[in-house]
Amino acid sequence: MTEASKSKQRTELYRLLGKLPDRYRPITVKQVTIQETDELVIEKLMLDVNGIEHVSAYFTKPKHKPGKLPVVLFNHSHFGQYEVGKDEFVKGRPEMQQPPYAVALGRAGYAGLCIDSWCFGERQQRKELDTFKEMLWHGQVLWGMMVYDNLRALDYLQTRPDVDSERIATIGMSMGSTMAWWLAALDERIKVCIDLCCLTDYESLIETKGLGLHGIYYYVPDLLTHFSTARINALISPRPHFSLAGRFDPLTPLQGLKKIDQQLKEVYLREGASNAWQLHIYDVGHEETVAMRTDILAFCTKWL
Repeated sequence: MTEASKSKQRTELYRLLGKLPDRYRPITVKQVTIQETDELVIEKLMLDVNGIEHVSAYFTKPKHKPGKLPVVLFNHSHFGQYEVGKDEFVKGRPEMQQPPYAVALGRAGYAGLCIDSWCFGERQQRKELDTFKEMLWHGQVLWGMMVYDNLRALDYLQTRPDVDSERIATIGMSMGSTMAWWLAALDERIKVCIDLCCLTDYESLIETKGLGLHGIYYYVPDLLTHFSTARINALISPRPHFSLAGRFDPLTPLQGLKKIDQQLKEVYLREGASNAWQLHIYDVGHEETVAMRTDILAFCTKWL
């Protein structure tokens, strides 16, 4: 696939995300608090990225490592726990390993940013189903608005003097996993993509009658007319991409994982980067294990 073809497909994919705010509107940032632990500097931020509602975020970096740092744009998960949001990044959650990713990444020498997605954390006054319906009336797509905010978070990262803008990765689990591969597909500034427990082949999900397993946010009008999961993820090639899945996870049907893996192996081989795509399947359900965390950090060490 040529770069011109990829660019055209990215434009088409972005267009499917509904009526979005100005992609290049100015971003304003307020530092709400700054906290230091033995290991981290934790900034709580309030960002105006979309002109509709402010977006709360955490930016973290290792306390004793000065200079420009590689950074991870971390995407929080869903689990029906709207009160958690970005706190997953700094506090962790039962379905994921300890320490929380902010700490694990800091120990590895990385900065990190995580925002509250629409309807989560400090934005949970908006109910997810009501927000989806209201946006639909206005020609908007909830997933599109979520993706937009994270793309603007990426814009913000590039303005920070303590961030190495040539070394940006994105990581997430579950809803955050889907966000990771959408962001990496849409924006080449992301150099490394790691998605955990949500590389879902859409057609296989339909075949296994699993549509109800994903939240309403997940569904983009007319998407399947234009894209498959594999076709979206092919836009990440030849950049490093590590996908981790549970063999017994109903959100990612096994036959769909195998189909995506085969197609992406062919894409990465054609682009001379066959070692940059990896799919590992673990004997678990919808959770992060010790082995997964170890493999994720090793992949970051290798590629970021």
